[in-house]
Amino acid sequence: MKIAVSGKGGVGKTTLAAGLVHYLAGCGYTVYAVDADADASLGLALGLPEEVVSNLAPVVDMREDVARATGGSGAFFSLNPDANQLLSRFTLRLGSILFLKMGSVKQGGTSCYCRENSVLHALVSSLLLEKQEVVVMDMSAGIEHLTRGTARGVDLMLVVTEPSRASLQTARLVARLATDLGVSRVKFIGNKVRSEAERDLISAALSPGDMLGNIPFAEAIWQGSMAGGQDNGPVLTPEMEEVVGRIVSLIVDTEEKVACSAGK
Repeated sequence: MKIAVSGKGGVGKTTLAAGLVHYLAGCGYTVYAVDADADASLGLALGLPEEVVSNLAPVVDMREDVARATGGSGAFFSLNPDANQLLSRFTLRLGSILFLKMGSVKQGGTSCYCRENSVLHALVSSLLLEKQEVVVMDMSAGIEHLTRGTARGVDLMLVVTEPSRASLQTARLVARLATDLGVSRVKFIGNKVRSEAERDLISAALSPGDMLGNIPFAEAIWQGSMAGGQDNGPVLTPEMEEVVGRIVSLIVDTEEKVACSAGK
């Protein structure tokens, strides 16, 4: 199963992605945690040291390996079935979590993220997963990654939104574009909800059948973000854990759900 987490900047998608990665790892899954955001903060949210994340080679830099695997290094390419092995030099292991970062922030005035988006597309399409393996991708903020088609190959798109009209508008647009790209399942998650009025605003804007729940604003998570990440991984509030559990229920069968519950 390949899952993408998207939404407007600042809505908490990285925090949710990190929580989902740790939850799945606790359920016995091997999880590829892919930081597809140029801001590159998923590693910190997972509890990895900043210097370790900074020193990790980004996947986009495997140009020579890609050229050997594909016979070329053009703007668009497909990785061969050895993609898993090809990525071994670009991963950090944290237990059963395999962390990868696509690329770093570019200097002002330099080229676009065409190559990064192309590599991400190839990676998502080519990773061959075993039954107990999952890919969770923290996508770049907004809709650019969708307009470039990098969400193709994703099985489930999670769209995180705050209770604001701008965030909800982006969430609806992300969902529409993901559907146009052929993503079979798109679900919404409300985040940083502080009142019933804010909950009602989200409910009125989005289809109830596509909602996985609303997560209240949590002071502990906010304090952790100001500190630059959690040393021991993300903080999962009870409400967040409940929503993450609903996500897991979408991707595992009945027999696996029993094992997952036991793992928690």
